[in-house]
Amino acid sequence: MTRWRPHPHIRVVAIGLHWRDGRLLAAEVRDDAGRIKGVRPLGGEIEFGESWRTALLREFNEELGIDVTITGAPLMLENIFVHEGSTGHEVMFIAEVAFPDGAFAGRDRIDFREDNGEEIVARWFDLAELDVDGGPSLYPTGLKDLLLRPASQFV
Repeated sequence: MTRWRPHPHIRVVAIGLHWRDGRLLAAEVRDDAGRIKGVRPLGGEIEFGESWRTALLREFNEELGIDVTITGAPLMLENIFVHEGSTGHEVMFIAEVAFPDGAFAGRDRIDFREDNGEEIVARWFDLAELDVDGGPSLYPTGLKDLLLRPASQFV
């Protein structure tokens, strides 16, 4: 099992919010013992010279082999977190994405590999089941509250 640790520098990332029947697609985040501690929408680091939009499209193509469509303006979030005792720091572009018609239809989970070989499981989660006692956390911290705000608060 790969033991992931945050990078020791500020990362700029783009993540995509894909919804199916009101449920958010997110990848499982595991602790060193292999237990699910939370979930996080798919996406990844923006490469030097790359726009957040290009990075988001690239990440979904690399991870899932599909071409998504970005359907809205990005939300911005600074994410300072601790994972297994190591501090991470990210500046995040978060945008809604649509899948091509029929992509992953009838599947309740998507399995894929990261560049480092780590096996990832992504599933659709009900927001009401995240960030509650007995349920996994939604990462980045604060994303659930951001998603539950009325759209008029972002103008």
